[in-house]
Amino acid sequence: SASWEELVEAARGTTVTFYGWGGDENRNTWIKTVFASKLKEKYDITLDLVGMDINDILTQLSGEMQAGVTEGTIDFIWINGENFYSCKENGYLWGPFTSYLPNFKKYIDPTAPEVLYDFGSPTDGYECPYGKTQMQMWYNSAAIATPPTTVEEFKSFCETNPGKVTYPEPGDFTGTAFISCLIAGVIGKDEFEKLSAMDKPTEDEVKAIIQPGLDYLKELAPSLWNGGATYPADSSTLATMYADGEVIINIGYGAPQNLVDTGQLPETTRSFLFDTGTVGNSNFMAIAANAPQKPAALVAINEMISPEMQLSYYEQNGTLSVLDMSKLDTEQRKEFDDVQLGVTQIPLDELLSHRIAEASGPCIPIIEKLWLEQVAQA
Repeated sequence: SASWEELVEAARGTTVTFYGWGGDENRNTWIKTVFASKLKEKYDITLDLVGMDINDILTQLSGEMQAGVTEGTIDFIWINGENFYSCKENGYLWGPFTSYLPNFKKYIDPTAPEVLYDFGSPTDGYECPYGKTQMQMWYNSAAIATPPTTVEEFKSFCETNPGKVTYPEPGDFTGTAFISCLIAGVIGKDEFEKLSAMDKPTEDEVKAIIQPGLDYLKELAPSLWNGGATYPADSSTLATMYADGEVIINIGYGAPQNLVDTGQLPETTRSFLFDTGTVGNSNFMAIAANAPQKPAALVAINEMISPEMQLSYYEQNGTLSVLDMSKLDTEQRKEFDDVQLGVTQIPLDELLSHRIAEASGPCIPIIEKLWLEQVAQA
């Protein structure tokens, strides 16, 4: 029932804890320096970033909740997909809260699918997005003059370069996302995005939608690394293979600009998209049900989605903004347009115009099962 001004005053002088994955060094550096400094300067809030594996975070949260701890150790969390769904269903999250946030109401489109749903699960105001990611492909332009930008070209490229292209085995997040891009390229964006809102899909329903894409993947397999008999276990393995020259295309969420800047990849590295688009999703923040500093969590989340912080995050990490660009004024939009991109980074407008919503969480294991049966074991 408090006004926003009263919430801000209640948050002053407090310490708020933000729990999230500790493996993203660039993101964590930005949070600890730029974002934390802004919270301290503007609101006298001290940010304590705790980097942990999400499974450990959820174990800590559920343990405290089941023990009846009314003021826990976690204020807000970077959380997504199935983990969000299970926490919300179990009553471990506080909300709905997005209606409190001035910046959410002013700058975010509440009807956008990537705001309404998190891998098919309705967010219901219990999550606020703070960044978007999107699948991109990387190559060395000194060795490849023109990358394949359609599924037909990609298949021909693999046939011309047998054994030099592959993808992580689906089950790995990146591998599943990449075959989703190829399936979407075969069946079309609109058809594929039917999967994004399915919360209780059957195998037959998913198969009816993606079967032409599975047929394509089966035809593609013999031209891949090791003849499609095996696939790299994960994206880290594929990255090593790419760095060693064993394969000539790598894939991932976002551009590898940091790897180029640090000399781990050559300056001739470039990124590309399929003309039919690539899948993307949003990163979300949620508040623990027993968060001891709910006002500070609300203020921090609201500041994270301010145009100033979203622009800074985009400048330093290339992370796509969750803001509705049409809601920004002319000067704010110009600041985003004027960001100097690295050689591997694709302009914001181009990424967003080639964006496909991910399949829902319940669809993912079905897609992986069908791939295993029809492609890997064929």
